[in-house]
Amino acid sequence: MTAPLPLPNPWLAATEAPPIPVAQAWTAAYDGRAGRLLNLSQAAPGDPPPPALLERLAAAAADPAVARYGPIAGDAALRDALAADIAARYGGTVGADDIVVTSGCNQAFFIALMAVARAGDEVILPAPWYFNHKMMLDMLGIAAVPLVLDAAAGFVPDPAAARALIGPRTRAIALVSPNNPTGATYPPAVLDAFLDLAAETGLHLVLDETYRDFLPPGRDRPHGLFARPDWGRNLVHLYSFSKSYAVPGHRVGALVAGPALMGEMAKVQDCIQICAPRAAQAALAWAIPGIAPWRANMRDRINARAARFAAGMERLGRWKVDQIGAYFAFVRHPFGQGSAAVAERLCREAGLLVLPGAWFGPGGDAHLRIAFANVEDADMDNIVDRLAGLD
Repeated sequence: MTAPLPLPNPWLAATEAPPIPVAQAWTAAYDGRAGRLLNLSQAAPGDPPPPALLERLAAAAADPAVARYGPIAGDAALRDALAADIAARYGGTVGADDIVVTSGCNQAFFIALMAVARAGDEVILPAPWYFNHKMMLDMLGIAAVPLVLDAAAGFVPDPAAARALIGPRTRAIALVSPNNPTGATYPPAVLDAFLDLAAETGLHLVLDETYRDFLPPGRDRPHGLFARPDWGRNLVHLYSFSKSYAVPGHRVGALVAGPALMGEMAKVQDCIQICAPRAAQAALAWAIPGIAPWRANMRDRINARAARFAAGMERLGRWKVDQIGAYFAFVRHPFGQGSAAVAERLCREAGLLVLPGAWFGPGGDAHLRIAFANVEDADMDNIVDRLAGLD
């Protein structure tokens, strides 16, 4: 008698499949009627890295020393450079010993979850949420408690509403600012209030700042949390080099946390990755100061694209940009059907590949996420024209 097929981990089996390939499959039905298909589905840099960074990456990859294992927490040169950059950017005190270099920011979030919660615990997650964050909670058996956000408030979370969701199993509050999927940049006072709440209730505040180098004009400092002498007690900060340095394929991110979590995070990192990709670490240690003007220019160009898109959408009375910033616009569609059906139709009839708001959890089904950062300036008006042509 043959034994029954072994069952997979039930938490993993219950986790939704990656959504991007589902959306990409819609492109097969597009016949080109509106022109070249515009992929607005993924937060990918539109520009390649500057030549000087590519040269450094190539040189580092040719160095036999970086083919060996490196320190679990990351190479010293990158940790030193990132610590100095954070301290200067935020006006606080951060040292290399507060940093773990990871293989991308998704891995940083996974390690943070493993360090602060376990199966059966709860993490408060504002919704609409970044779907990979929800997927990671599900596969670890950690319950995501939705903090449903209000479009009228710009999708900015309310600390008082979060307080009402805290229960005996709550271990952390996870925020993303600037936000994916909505684009909202949370005011410093809001982030201060959330860290106050975490300190008061004994929780961790996990703050994903993947897009912090793309703040809106006039705001250079994301917040002042690192200026607090006790920031390491409750704050876990996440960062990604993918967007700011245009190197998503090299997979480098970082965790910043206090000493109580460093040893625990190192255990997870050692089991998952051992060390982040070392050629990229070597090149990025130089690039943090080395391409600062290039990064500032890219920030300005992406902010200009956001402004151009928002201005163009103003002439479409049936569509409404409820929030925009960094890489994304969260746009309210005018159709009386679910956002998945609308997004599939946009791809099939208008050659615009966008993501349905419903894929980002509660509160998103009236919206579409439009990622415009990798769109050439000449195509920004084309997007608006194609939307205007839909009945």
